[in-house]
Amino acid sequence: MNLSIPPIINYQTGKIDAENVITKIATLSSLEGVFADEVKHIENVQDRVIYQVEMLPAQQAEGELNFGVSHIEPGLVGNEFHMTRGHIHQRKEQAEFYFGSQGEGLLLMQTEQGDVSIEKVFPGSIHHIPGFVAHRLINTGDTRLSALAVWPAIAGHNYEFLKEVGFKVRVLKSAMGYKIVSTNEVYKHSGQV
Repeated sequence: MNLSIPPIINYQTGKIDAENVITKIATLSSLEGVFADEVKHIENVQDRVIYQVEMLPAQQAEGELNFGVSHIEPGLVGNEFHMTRGHIHQRKEQAEFYFGSQGEGLLLMQTEQGDVSIEKVFPGSIHHIPGFVAHRLINTGDTRLSALAVWPAIAGHNYEFLKEVGFKVRVLKSAMGYKIVSTNEVYKHSGQV
């Protein structure tokens, strides 16, 4: 019998320690259309890392699970906090769990019918994302936000859904930390309606 050492997660940083970690980096230039203020998007340093995802090699079979960690860097584009692109699953009925590891932020969830719910993300928080729900992480803090994720291997990611439908709210910097406003309100004030 062989004794092997499995992958290790540092729960305080969300860092995966394994030989075969896959890392995907999202720079500002790869997030066109994600932030409300396209002028500020273009003016910013395009190779700036907004977030990265570390994951163990993807499983494919029915019944298998995938594991990864999203790390969202602190910062703003215009007055909007750094965030992930967001997605709904290709197989929309598939659910997912997020676990807050470090930092502070928000998990934005939106049903296909447009109903929005928001949960605070912080070290130790647990988030169930039901099927048929689009989701996005937003870093509202001054340090990196990291959240562990477990999702069905067959779920897939549909980013086009959000290009067509979009999230109905935005999270903006305010004197009180942050404020949540309707996307229509943001575009109205920026002259992009």
